[in-house]
Amino acid sequence: WRGGLMALSAKIQGRAARMRRLNELAPNAEKYAAEAKLEIVKEAADKISADAPHDTGDYMSNIKGERQADNPHLAPVTGRTSKDPDACAVYAPFIWRFLEFGTQPHENKGRFAGTQHPGTAAQPHIFDNWREFKPTAKKRINAAINRAVKEAQGK
Repeated sequence: WRGGLMALSAKIQGRAARMRRLNELAPNAEKYAAEAKLEIVKEAADKISADAPHDTGDYMSNIKGERQADNPHLAPVTGRTSKDPDACAVYAPFIWRFLEFGTQPHENKGRFAGTQHPGTAAQPHIFDNWREFKPTAKKRINAAINRAVKEAQGK
């Protein structure tokens, strides 16, 4: 290669194609990964709930980790739903945004028009916990898939 262009090629696969190939190699991989995802999201919800502000009524007890397919009418905390049939997510009451990011001072409208709201300080409890827990979550999913592969290889 002398200053010219080097040709690179890559095969781009979607999630469905990768999972199809993985299921050919290890039939239980998707099943084990789905079980691990549900355990992970439940544990993450427990950690988030334990770190949530305590003076918010029943907010803490309404934080839950569940399969997205079981909650089609709810938006996960991330705001994104997945096409993955085994996708799991953390769900929390709508006030999570106000607690997580805080609010700016503002003038009230409607019933309390003309009054000032002083704003609230951010009380991060969702994303900090997830960032801390994410490496462990990835390891657990990989371990579940590896277990399926070893099982398929007869080890």
